[in-house]
Amino acid sequence: MSTLYVVATPIGNLSDLTSRAKDFLSSVPIVAAEDTRVTRKLLNHIGASPQLESLHEHTSPERLKALVLKLQDGDMAVVTDAGTPGISDPGSALVNAAVEAGHNVIPLPGPSAIVTALSVTGWAFDRFLFLGFLPRKKNDQIATLESIATEPGPIVAYESPRRIKATLININELYPNRKLVICRELTKLYEETFRGTAAEALDHFNEPRGEFVVVIEGAGKLEPNEISDEQITEVLKNLASEGLSGRTLVESATELTKAPKKRVYRLSLGKK
Repeated sequence: MSTLYVVATPIGNLSDLTSRAKDFLSSVPIVAAEDTRVTRKLLNHIGASPQLESLHEHTSPERLKALVLKLQDGDMAVVTDAGTPGISDPGSALVNAAVEAGHNVIPLPGPSAIVTALSVTGWAFDRFLFLGFLPRKKNDQIATLESIATEPGPIVAYESPRRIKATLININELYPNRKLVICRELTKLYEETFRGTAAEALDHFNEPRGEFVVVIEGAGKLEPNEISDEQITEVLKNLASEGLSGRTLVESATELTKAPKKRVYRLSLGKK
């Protein structure tokens, strides 16, 4: 059976393409691409000229089936405009279809905006939460951010220049004291890394341009005796917004915070 190669491509600087990725993109007869115009620039850069086939989020089932049929005739690579296919980008549907058809699927690792941003935070952590692109509607976005209030590791999200300020306003409302690391235009000419709070970021990115990766400091690993009243109250508030109340609210908050049940109950009544 033929092989589908899942190839990570540069997130900005074309020099970040691995030599292995270059070899495979130069040797496979077909490359399925999110935007053939973007991929053509990369292929011209390395002097490769495979046949390009379009594969994006709106690709029809019929088109997907046709790509798998082409895979029967020889190896194929799948790429996106930037980064790793299937990670907040098209690619997973073709991978799944190729696996179901009995083909081999081999990843060619490389650039990832998520890992690149996390690597410059300077924070020690053994887990992180990736949210992809946050919901566009304010209420949906706030609900998403509230639901991860107790996540101990860093929280990573992508954002566009058109929506970054609205997102920062919501983050500031929910997590005014959390540290942020915001990477703009990673690996590109005007690359920038911001460190500070959401309020400070709003002042800094007055006229935002480029693509953003936002990393929010996690809640950390807190022992039962170390968690603050404010943090427990925040958890209670988030659970209440999801419709929990009374005993169910207290029990859920106790399970999440690992704090004594009497303490959680007292705080649920607004007492300190």
